[in-house]
Amino acid sequence: MSSIRIQHISITELAADAVVNAANSDLAQGGGVCGFIFRDAGADEMTAACNKIGHCDTGSAVITPGFKLPAKNVIHAVGPIWYGGSRNEPELLYSAYKSSLELAKENNLHSIGFPLISAGIYGYPETQAWVRAITACKDFLSENPDYEIEIIFCVIDESILKKGERILSELG
Repeated sequence: MSSIRIQHISITELAADAVVNAANSDLAQGGGVCGFIFRDAGADEMTAACNKIGHCDTGSAVITPGFKLPAKNVIHAVGPIWYGGSRNEPELLYSAYKSSLELAKENNLHSIGFPLISAGIYGYPETQAWVRAITACKDFLSENPDYEIEIIFCVIDESILKKGERILSELG
């Protein structure tokens, strides 16, 4: 049975079919979650794999191997930079999650770990980011009732985790 849960764990420690990198459109090693994923996967290998792909539009996702991570694959999803909500940020963030889940399904992956995309250095307000993230995941599960997938949000900050648990409970 498919599920959505929030776990206090670093995304680079999660053993899953895939973890999601909060990527930039150039698929370059960045800061935050992206920097940790590149470092722990093996920066040279991840950089080479991303360079082969070259680019990913905001709201979209691409896949590479997980290399040295416990996760078998990394799905690189590009979330929007927050400009106050006036530049389609909610739709683009929703799309980044849905694109990641669709890519997981296309590759027959049944467990996926997400960070809270765009809520770090891209400045997306945490509560709004949680609502978009959980809504996108719930919509994917509703639209794909016969596809089993375990969705795990990986959070290391206690206050962000509690916000996520509250939103997950409120959205039922």
